[in-house]
Amino acid sequence: MSEQILVMGARNGAFLLTEANGERSRAAITLAATAEALPSGQVLGKLASGEHVPYNAAGTDGSETAVAVLYIGKPASEVAQPAAAVVRDAEVVESLLVGADEAALADLLAVGIVAQ
Repeated sequence: MSEQILVMGARNGAFLLTEANGERSRAAITLAATAEALPSGQVLGKLASGEHVPYNAAGTDGSETAVAVLYIGKPASEVAQPAAAVVRDAEVVESLLVGADEAALADLLAVGIVAQ
């Protein structure tokens, strides 16, 4: 009998330490089409179209400014898809954020998301 080892990523919302009452910290967002699955904790930027994309420090389309953290992981999709994100008034675990650098952490702090 062969044993199989499964490796799980972080659970949905595992990055979240505290948030405002009544889920005020969260918002419904739209993710732009993406060729790769996005995990819970993915740091997001926002395009001029209003769609969110993974934070990209080298971007010039809005993705270079971190504005949110994806709450529930989403699969790859050829079309835009609805999602939930932490957008304000929260404390998060820095080590569980995906794609964060010092500039992203500063951007998140500016919208009230404090990395610990």
